[in-house]
Amino acid sequence: MADMNLTGRTALVTGASRGIGRGIALALAGAGADIAVNYTRDEEAAGETVAAIRALGRNAKAYRASVADEEASAAMVAAIEADFGPLSILINNAGIASRGKAVADTDAAEVEKLLGVHAVGAHRLSRLCLPQLRRHDRSDIVVISSVATLHHAANGAPYTMAKAAGEALALTLAKEELTHGVRVNIVAPSLTVSDMGERLARAVTGQEDIHHLDAKFPFGRVPGPDDVAAAVLWFVSDANPYCSGQKLNIDGAGMASFR
Repeated sequence: MADMNLTGRTALVTGASRGIGRGIALALAGAGADIAVNYTRDEEAAGETVAAIRALGRNAKAYRASVADEEASAAMVAAIEADFGPLSILINNAGIASRGKAVADTDAAEVEKLLGVHAVGAHRLSRLCLPQLRRHDRSDIVVISSVATLHHAANGAPYTMAKAAGEALALTLAKEELTHGVRVNIVAPSLTVSDMGERLARAVTGQEDIHHLDAKFPFGRVPGPDDVAAAVLWFVSDANPYCSGQKLNIDGAGMASFR
């Protein structure tokens, strides 16, 4: 039976300084991959992720670049190849939250900002990394989306629109890159224990501790980064020999609700 050993592979995880991105980076490193840790602002947090990966015996380095910045992204991708050799895994995880307002109260600039990170940024990184990804017999791209694209809740149009566009990118890429051996899949978490998840929970419920919602979630707890990372690891490993162009919702059978 195929296993989840990623020894010899290098992964770029965007937005990996904390939360879901850090969880994914650690899971891939735990399976043997070397990790390029992308971050935008928090150098200290990125350094902590790098240190945790190195403690697992894997190579890691942090790269500061906004996925919304073409020049910075291109320089990062070139630097990663120089430092590690060609990538074989790209995790498009970097993301930002919207302000939670109705369409009538949201200006176009916010929509453009969200699309610029979740959709255009993922497109940019995929395009920049494909020359490296195509050099392997097998490579993988995973787009981190959200169950928001299933529910289309009120007061979240910029975020839902951006995540839906990211999913469209992944499904298109899966067809385009099939002959190059690049598998492309989507992992879509529900509310997750992370900085962004905790901010959202506070905004909706007015309570500081996200874990007050545990009893309302399937399996008696709000999912954490490890739950998302487990799905990503399966998608990019030899345990997945044939699956591409698919979406996996990490939401406990679709029953999660914190409203």
